[in-house]
Amino acid sequence: MTAVGLICLIVAISDGDTLKARCGEPGFYEHMTIRISAIDAPEKAQDFGTVSRQHLAALCFHQTATITPKGKDRYRRTIADVECQGKDAGQAQIRAGLAWYYVKYGKGYEHLAKIEREARDAGRGMWSMKATPPWEWRGR
Repeated sequence: MTAVGLICLIVAISDGDTLKARCGEPGFYEHMTIRISAIDAPEKAQDFGTVSRQHLAALCFHQTATITPKGKDRYRRTIADVECQGKDAGQAQIRAGLAWYYVKYGKGYEHLAKIEREARDAGRGMWSMKATPPWEWRGR
């Protein structure tokens, strides 16, 4: 898949790490479901799931975003870096304490570990309490 950034309109926020985008020219739009690269956010039913979604929405919803595709996941979503309002959405979610650096799928994104440590140390977002990683929560 190409590493060229696409200019898209964010039309929906599914949760704290997944959004829907409309890319292309009028009459030739492509609708994409985007999973933000190298992060995992709390599920909707988890503590901070709604807050994480709201934080991503405040940054990206109805904004023009640069989407840089990296591949596809097993659900056929496009895995991509997402930039909204000049900010990297994945970094913003982690910095706010509303997503984890997803080590399992984070090769090349190791810098996110430092951002996560800073959020943990500051007790931001979900780090204000004992947080269960979504990959563990989903396995229950």
